[in-house]
Amino acid sequence: MTWWAWMILGAVLLGAELFAVDAQFYLVFLGVSAAIVGLATLFGVTLPEWGQWLAFAVVSLIFFFTFRAALYNKLRRGGEGYEQKYVGELVTVAGEVGPDGRGRAEYRGSDWNIYNVGDSTIVAGSHARVVEVDGLTLKVEAE
Repeated sequence: MTWWAWMILGAVLLGAELFAVDAQFYLVFLGVSAAIVGLATLFGVTLPEWGQWLAFAVVSLIFFFTFRAALYNKLRRGGEGYEQKYVGELVTVAGEVGPDGRGRAEYRGSDWNIYNVGDSTIVAGSHARVVEVDGLTLKVEAE
């Protein structure tokens, strides 16, 4: 293939990953590999077509096994462990919430959904302690 065909293939693969499909960085590294083969062809590395495809496959596999997992984990783990920092904190309850009841509370200037996991009613305006986080709901009990 010509150098510009490899560059187009690389751009299409990169565009598909970035704008259309979340393929966990597989298409990104395929696109970069295609661009590398295109640049090598542009700068005078002459290979038969099967050699270009072989180089593309080898460079892709090298990227997959050396960089993909580390980069994917680094970029996608931003939310890991966020739940743990709320456990033990105090929130201000907006309205009365009975046992096994749901309500709203304020914590650091934001309103949160709460679920009373304790045995006693939490009065409006009082504090409750966060014991667990379930998605966007704080499980609380009376302070």
